[in-house]
Amino acid sequence: MPDGRLMEGSGHGKACNMLESLNEMSARQTIFERPIVLVGMMGAGKSTVGRRLAGRLGCGFLDADRVLEERMGVSIATMFDLEGEAVFRDRESALLAELVNANSSVLATGGGVVLRDANRALLNDRAWVVYLRANAIDLWIRTRRDTSRPLLRGSDARARVSELLTLRAPLYEAVSHCTVDTGRQPVERVVDQILQQLQSRQSI
Repeated sequence: MPDGRLMEGSGHGKACNMLESLNEMSARQTIFERPIVLVGMMGAGKSTVGRRLAGRLGCGFLDADRVLEERMGVSIATMFDLEGEAVFRDRESALLAELVNANSSVLATGGGVVLRDANRALLNDRAWVVYLRANAIDLWIRTRRDTSRPLLRGSDARARVSELLTLRAPLYEAVSHCTVDTGRQPVERVVDQILQQLQSRQSI
């Protein structure tokens, strides 16, 4: 005969899973109004969190930097080397407008996308923006072995990360509709917090 306690536990688990599915369905219906755009520093986890968030919502995910690299046929670092940062920012802005207006469900952006007024205005108007926040130490630890970051080249990448964060943090805060600390917590917990924020809003 089946153990009643095990049956009860199984039913409770199913009920919890059903509730979670209903909550995520509600969030999924909400995001159809606007794309969810993740902003934050390099190393904040935008791509990793974005993929997991899109998976939980059952919707599409795009990484703007990867899309740009595929279209140009070269890395971001090479674009910086060949054309300079200003031209790269032009390309980044044009792509952002395209992807946001196409209503890509979850979009991870490059760390410097908030530097231009036009980009911030577009995000405020057309997207639901999540700032993935991390401190300078954690960001440096995550990026210190990554040689593909053109803005972190040089002998003191740690100081550069701190400098960039000081410059950009107020811009991330200004453009975002919610802020979630990535820190050193599991990706699933970060995604849970984003979904909770999303579900708490009647309309984005």
